[in-house]
Amino acid sequence: MKFRCDGLELSEAIGVVSKAISSKTTSQILEGIKMSCVDDKLVLSATDLEISIEKTIRAEVETEGETVVPGRLFGEYIKKLTNEQIECELNEKNQLKIAYTDSEGVLQCMEINEFPKLKEIDKDNFFEISKEDFKSLINSVFYAVAQDDSRPILKGVLLEIAENSIRAVAVDGCRLSIANKKLVSSTKDFNLIIPGRNIYDIIKMMDNEGNVKVYVHSNNIMVDLGDTIVINRLIDGQFINYKQIVPKEFSTVVTINKEQLEDAIDRASVLSRVDKNNLVKFDIREKNLMLTSNSELGNTKENITVGLKGNDLNISFNSKYFTDCLKVVDNQYVKMSFNSSILPCVISPCEGDDFLFLILPVRAR
Repeated sequence: MKFRCDGLELSEAIGVVSKAISSKTTSQILEGIKMSCVDDKLVLSATDLEISIEKTIRAEVETEGETVVPGRLFGEYIKKLTNEQIECELNEKNQLKIAYTDSEGVLQCMEINEFPKLKEIDKDNFFEISKEDFKSLINSVFYAVAQDDSRPILKGVLLEIAENSIRAVAVDGCRLSIANKKLVSSTKDFNLIIPGRNIYDIIKMMDNEGNVKVYVHSNNIMVDLGDTIVINRLIDGQFINYKQIVPKEFSTVVTINKEQLEDAIDRASVLSRVDKNNLVKFDIREKNLMLTSNSELGNTKENITVGLKGNDLNISFNSKYFTDCLKVVDNQYVKMSFNSSILPCVISPCEGDDFLFLILPVRAR
């Protein structure tokens, strides 16, 4: 194997496939990046058996072939050569010689026959969505994906595809996030649970131009981004019945300017963070929302004029839960709906159903 390529292109490609390099494994081969030279292309691939990423870049191929390099070491080395034209050649000792200007380095490679084969995914079943909408959909719910391992199913994002629409759902035990978008097309209805961190990494690889097809086969999805292909194993199991969590009726409904609310919570939380509880109290009455926070170093009060239907209410929240969801809202006004000081708040648009966020309150003393 022998090829020449641009150092920056190679470094960026390594950065993409490195997202699939296993960091917790006893199998050394899963720490590697497979490189294959064919025609005028260099194909890099990596897998941790849950997610596999394949990236293709241009290369001047003198001799076709393939090998597996130590992923992170190779990445760190090539990162120092982004301004260089690089020549790589595999010798008879399974070593990769990396030549640039008047210098060179040598890396010991791994056995190519030990590297797992990427899964074959047929393209019979898929859904198609604009890249911009898919990124918005996942960004709207990702903050609510559970981070701990106590309930592995909640570390995933539920995607429900039906009637040319897609719904994303994430729950972490203290908050629920739902987002809806229209599809360009779909071959059938699907219910998929995708590891949250993986689907978030996938959307970061996308630009905002055009559409993307997500192929569904067996217990895997494949996302084809042209020169990048991602195959991801789905999470087995039954997602929680999130529809039972969302109240159907409310005794207090507040309409509020989203930016004013976000700014007021941000200021009020400065003091609450001193006591490390992030507690902000909401006092809703007579078309006014007063936010208060207290600590040993002082207190703050923020007043916002609101639209109010229903009962007055005192309720407390972890301010971070509010700011996390408000950051992903573009609407000028939102609705906050309540039933009591111990039941969840539901945040939704004033019109439509693009999103729904549910946040559990904190029982303040």
